[in-house]
Amino acid sequence: MSNLIPFFKKIALTVLVLAIGMVALPTTSASAAGLQDSTTPPANQPANNVLLEQVWARAQSAYQRQGDRLAKADEFISKAQFLIDKASQKGWDTSAVQAALDAFAAVIPAAQAAHDPGTAIIASHNGFDANGKVTDRPYAVETVKALGQVLKNTHLAMNGTGQALRAAVKAFRAAHRPTQTPTAP
Repeated sequence: MSNLIPFFKKIALTVLVLAIGMVALPTTSASAAGLQDSTTPPANQPANNVLLEQVWARAQSAYQRQGDRLAKADEFISKAQFLIDKASQKGWDTSAVQAALDAFAAVIPAAQAAHDPGTAIIASHNGFDANGKVTDRPYAVETVKALGQVLKNTHLAMNGTGQALRAAVKAFRAAHRPTQTPTAP
């Protein structure tokens, strides 16, 4: 009986490896046109255009999210300042969080200036129609690149201050986490 257990383990392992190998193999076949095929491929490659349209839609969504965050920055800063003032009144050291918030607040105008050109890019949508479909591929590629550069420039203008603020708040919370006293049963 004890000799059968390793045997069954080996069989189970072999079956598992074969099953994974079978899943990795393609289930459909591909065929190519013969050498004598006289049809020409389409000039406009729709599969590539679909991908470009998806990238354009994602870039617009990212631009919108970035704009929403920048629009809410002043409200966020005032709420954070209120909480810092409240913690300071308790006698807690808030200097690290305050410095991070000040750095964050200082870069918001530059980030907004870097973000603003994207509005004109989206409005003109060169190479795309009003529905986001590609009408002129070279212009569409340039439009996507331009909007991507705006997103990147805005991110660079923030200079990591958002992450630094998040880290400072996390450290502050960890240092001032309320202690729980164990309750007796």
